[in-house]
Amino acid sequence: MRAIWKGSISFGLVSIPVALQNASRTEELKFRLLRKRDLSPVNYRRVAQVDGKEVPWGEIVKGYEYEKGKFVVLKDEDFKRVDLEATDTIDIVDFVDLAQINPVYFHRPYYLEPQKGGASAYNLLRQVLADTNKAGISKVIIRTRQHLAAVKANGNLLVLELMRFADELISPSTIQIVDSKKSSPRELCMAATLVKQMTEDWDPERYTDDYRSALLKLIEKKRKSGGQELPTNGHEAKQATNVIDLASVLQQSLAEASGQKKKGQKSKPKSRRRAA
Repeated sequence: MRAIWKGSISFGLVSIPVALQNASRTEELKFRLLRKRDLSPVNYRRVAQVDGKEVPWGEIVKGYEYEKGKFVVLKDEDFKRVDLEATDTIDIVDFVDLAQINPVYFHRPYYLEPQKGGASAYNLLRQVLADTNKAGISKVIIRTRQHLAAVKANGNLLVLELMRFADELISPSTIQIVDSKKSSPRELCMAATLVKQMTEDWDPERYTDDYRSALLKLIEKKRKSGGQELPTNGHEAKQATNVIDLASVLQQSLAEASGQKKKGQKSKPKSRRRAA
């Protein structure tokens, strides 16, 4: 796999050469825009607003709009000229408890791969972070942007997780929460029991993209039918829970969860004892 960035992790006087590798991928289905009458693909055009003429890539520059209709043009060398030190370093400025970081700050994970001569220091940092359950908070410049990031232990690897700066998050105070009556002890007890019944050990393989799979099946059906309209499946959206019926809904949910648990247990093969 080709590294998207190479540099080093720095904390104190320790420097660890690493390469940044993608740790995730997007499995979105891609669709082309087509003209309805003959299914001719429709291309995107780079058109200037002033005269409506198409602009070739060679004539396109990057501009920052500092005032309505007024721009400062930046060239590629201008981005490299920005006066920031350690553009090839993941500079750890603090170590913090992972539990203190609100998950909304985390954005995108990358694997950190140790480079030649860095294995010992790499393993040392990974072990310390794992033992203390801490993250190294750092800043890193990738391409033309500086990111806040957390260096974390993940199994036998170090992971760099890009984060959002505080000013990139909208304040929770902007969200209005309607006042409601306090939950009764009975409702709290039933809700806790339901959570307990539905609790499983974390296994990421249990969860798949059902919507993508269903969409692929629909595409295949339409392909086989020559693009004809298919009958609707008759599915209806689930109705929101009525707060007046909350207790009865919880009771029904408990019964269903209990039934599913029993069904799952019956389907498991019984273990046989070995003969002595």
